[in-house]
Amino acid sequence: MTRGSFFRWLCVTLCCLALAPPTVAATPKSFASEPAVLDFVADMADKHGFVPAELLGQFARIHPNPTVLKLIKPPASPLQRSWGRYRPRFLNDIRIDGGVRFWQENREALTRASTQYGVPEEIIVAIIGVETVYGRNKGNFGVMEALATLAFHYPPRADFFRTELEQFLLLSRENGFDPLTVKGSYAGAIGIPQFMPGSQRRYAVDFDGDGRIDLAGNVEDAIGSVARFLERHGWQAGQPVAVRAETESDPPTALLEAGIRPTLKAGDLAQQGIRSTLPADATVALVDLVTPGADTEYWLGFENFYVITRYNRSTFYAMSVFQLAEAIKARLPTNFLNSNLTKP
Repeated sequence: MTRGSFFRWLCVTLCCLALAPPTVAATPKSFASEPAVLDFVADMADKHGFVPAELLGQFARIHPNPTVLKLIKPPASPLQRSWGRYRPRFLNDIRIDGGVRFWQENREALTRASTQYGVPEEIIVAIIGVETVYGRNKGNFGVMEALATLAFHYPPRADFFRTELEQFLLLSRENGFDPLTVKGSYAGAIGIPQFMPGSQRRYAVDFDGDGRIDLAGNVEDAIGSVARFLERHGWQAGQPVAVRAETESDPPTALLEAGIRPTLKAGDLAQQGIRSTLPADATVALVDLVTPGADTEYWLGFENFYVITRYNRSTFYAMSVFQLAEAIKARLPTNFLNSNLTKP
C-alpha cells in the first residue's frame, strides 16, 4: 500500500468509526463525511504532515454554509456596472473622517511603512478604509468553514478556494492558533486588511517586532503588510496613480480592450481624441468608469493603478482607493502634514 493510499484508507476508517457526527434531525452533515474532504485530508497529511485524525476532527465540527454560497454567487439578474452607484459606498464622510483619525493615531507606523516600502501613507490608509472601515468590519464568518464551503461546494472556483484552505491550515499551524476560532469574510479574507490566507503567508510582516504576525488585532502589522503587498507587486515609489482624461466622444473599443496594465502612449491617445496633461511618452492604460444614463469618466492609469488592482481586480475598486486616499489627505489638518515625521 502506497503512503497516499494508506492515508486515504486511514481517513475513511477514522471518519466512519470514530469521528462521524451523531445523527440528529435537521442537523447538517459535517464536512468529515464528504469523500472530497477525505481526499483533501489525505493530501494534507501526505504533503504537509498533518495528523489525519486531528484534521478530520476539525472538519467534523463544521458544515457547508448556505449563506456563504448565497453571497459568493453572482446575482441572478446582475446590476449594470455603475461608477455612480459604486463610488459613494467608499467615498463618504465615514471613511474620510475615519481615515483622518486612523492616520493621526498611527502616524509613526504609517510613516515607517511608507519609508520602508515606498507606498504613500494615504494609499495604505485608504485600502484599510475600503476593506474594513479601519478594522470595524472584519467579518463574522468562520474562515475554515467558509473556505471549505467554497472549496467543496462551489465548482466555479473550487481549485482556488481549495488552495486557500490549504494555505489557511498551514497558516494556523505556523502561528499556533485554532483554525476553528478565526473569523473573517464570507470568502475567507482575514483581519484588518482582509488578506486571503495565501497572501498572508506570502506578504504579511511582523511590523511591530513582537515575534508574531497578527492581522486581526495588530494595526501595525496590518499597515506594514498592506505596504509590503503593494511593494512586492511592483509599486513605483514617487510615481503617480492616475490622471483624468478628456474626450469629445467614446474612445475606440480596442483601446479599452488593451487592458489595465499600462501599454498605451499618452501621445497616441491624444491623436485619437483622448487628451491629458501627460507628456507624449507616458505609458498608461485607459480606464472607463461607466455610469448608466451619465457620461462615462475616462482616466489614464499608471503602473501604480494596476498594482492596486492586484489587491482587488476591479478598476472601480482601484479608483475608489485612489480617490479616498486623496480625500483623506486633503482633509488632514495642515499643521499635521507640516509636522509629520521627516522621512530620511
